[in-house]
Amino acid sequence: MMKPAQRAQNLPPLFFATLNKRIAELRAAGADIINLDAGSPDLPPDPRLIDTLKRNADDPAKHNYGGYAGQPHLRQAIIDYYGRRFGVELDNTDLLPLIGSKEGIVNMHLAWLDPGDLSLIPDPCYPAYLFAPMLAGGHTERFPLLAERGWLPNLADIPSDTAAAARMLWLNYPNNPTGGTATVEFFAEAVDFCRQFDLLLCHDAPYADVTFDGHIAPSVLQAPGAKDVAIEFNSLSKTYSLAGWRLGMAVGNPVAVEALAKVKTQIDSGIAKPVQDMAADALTGDQSWLEPRNAIYRERRDMCLATLRAMGLETTHPKGGLYVWFRVPAGTTSLAYHTRVLEQAHVSITPGHVYGQNGEGWARISLVAPTARLQEALARMEKLGELGE
Repeated sequence: MMKPAQRAQNLPPLFFATLNKRIAELRAAGADIINLDAGSPDLPPDPRLIDTLKRNADDPAKHNYGGYAGQPHLRQAIIDYYGRRFGVELDNTDLLPLIGSKEGIVNMHLAWLDPGDLSLIPDPCYPAYLFAPMLAGGHTERFPLLAERGWLPNLADIPSDTAAAARMLWLNYPNNPTGGTATVEFFAEAVDFCRQFDLLLCHDAPYADVTFDGHIAPSVLQAPGAKDVAIEFNSLSKTYSLAGWRLGMAVGNPVAVEALAKVKTQIDSGIAKPVQDMAADALTGDQSWLEPRNAIYRERRDMCLATLRAMGLETTHPKGGLYVWFRVPAGTTSLAYHTRVLEQAHVSITPGHVYGQNGEGWARISLVAPTARLQEALARMEKLGELGE
């Protein structure tokens, strides 16, 4: 009898895979479903980047392996980007290109956790922080993100014996799903905490350049001494609307970067050269198109906030990211709320329980549908009325 490995059997089904199956069934039955669940940008990248990709794809010398460590010009582009954007100095031992930041996040667990090891993760959080330790044979302890602190944790509340037993701690700002933001001062506290307990501080920063209302998101590496304990995962998916091309980077502590590189050399053979050329152009070329692009996301955010508040629902006011996080009506669960909106209004949003126990009672709307479709989705939700009944 064929039997998968225990690690595969232990993994629960990915919520979005199950959701997509149900959406396909509804569409087959004639329903017009508006997707506001996953965070895949609908706005296209700068045409300049596509021109770069096309031009280099026509070069017959660029169809061989792209190299485990990435081409020198992409590595230099990452160095230049971090210097320009954050004032952070990197050298070649501090960085590694990734096939999207998600693979780096998962592979970091394989590189850092032995069976039985502990990872500290926020609640709510991006699900990969929860499931990747399972692949490595490790386990997790959660610490709460607190609404009264702007969705920042109080790290001092983590029991000392728990922190001492752990190997890594995860943060993510601007935050998915809450939209919370962090300061360099908070990152400095996190660096000190991780140094005290000999933890690898892992910061996931894919939304650093999708911000609003004058907020400039910092890198964890701007905190004093951060490179001694921290590695940051960044992505071109959201900033440059290149989600499907799978482009990212890990930067920071050279020991962690080297360990991650060792794992990756056993798993993949690098990024295609024309895609690396596009990434280098994105990181170092004209950035002016990002501001009007972010203005579209801000307009969508404000549209969501106005409608949800008119419906009497509590919302956050995100200054970064692609999401609006809001409380579901009293007396219902996040899954029941999601199901009613999907089945009756034909709008797909994400129930908060997907992101952890502290996500229960909340839901997430993604700002990645064309503005007119988002407006239609909100009108349907408003027409549905008091969803808790």
